[in-house]
Order: sequence, then structure tokens, then C-alpha cells
Amino acid sequence: MKAAADTLELDVSYAARRPWAPRRAQFLRWAAAALGRAPRSAVLSIRIVGTARSRSLNERYRGKAHATNVLSFTGAGSLPDGREFLGELVICAPVVAREARAQSKTPDEHWAHMTVHGVLHLLGYDHERAAEARKMARIEIQILDRLGFSNPYA
Repeated sequence: MKAAADTLELDVSYAARRPWAPRRAQFLRWAAAALGRAPRSAVLSIRIVGTARSRSLNERYRGKAHATNVLSFTGAGSLPDGREFLGELVICAPVVAREARAQSKTPDEHWAHMTVHGVLHLLGYDHERAAEARKMARIEIQILDRLGFSNPYA
């Protein structure tokens, strides 16, 4: 079986790069870690946006009139060629930067966390109920630890 990085097709687009956004290679590493061992080829899209776009998408799809760190949009599933379209992550660069500073994290730490968090949502994990939140947090902590990052909730 191939590692997820070998079977993950990742499209990253930058509608915003300020204050800072990771390179595609970093997103690939973090997303592949969240996927673990992929039994089939997967496709993922990541779009980096500014505050205004994040706010409009969050309001439209979640009814919340503020920018947010990451939004996850589930994909179409199996494609005719056998690949699995997982979906799209929309990550707001200014919100991630602001949260990293407020939480005394490095930008890499928080970007990695938001990427892993978003991919887990695409895989069906959620945190609406306490038990689900604990399970998702445990998985995030394990993945981030394997990537060399500390517990994001500590």
C-alpha cells in the first residue's frame, strides 16, 4: 500500500498570501498525515482566502457573519477514474495568523492544525457533541504529534 502522500492529488490556490501562507509541499505533508494510509487515490483542494471571502462563505454556508479559520466542503466522492474527491478546504490566512499569535503558536503549528482539522471534517469527523469533539481532538493530537507539533489544545 502506498503512503497517502503518494496517492494524494492536491490543488492549492492562493487568493490571499498575507500575512503568510504555507507552500503547497507543507499542505501536502499535513493533509497526507491526516489521511494516514490511503487505500485509493484521493483529490483535495485547498484555497487560501482573506477575511472578506471567509466571512461571506461562513455567512452563506453556516449562517455566521464573521470570518473563520477553516471551512470544509465535502467533495463529490468517487470520480469516474477511480479517484476519491475528498472536497475543499477554505482557510483564512489573516484569521489563522491572528489565532496563532493569540494562542502563542508558531504559524506552522497553527496552519498544520487547521489543515489536519479540516481534512478530518472531510473524512466525517465532527465536534458538535462533546464525545465527538473529544474523539476528533484525540486524533488531531496524535497526527500533529507524528508531524512534530505539540498538543494544540494544551
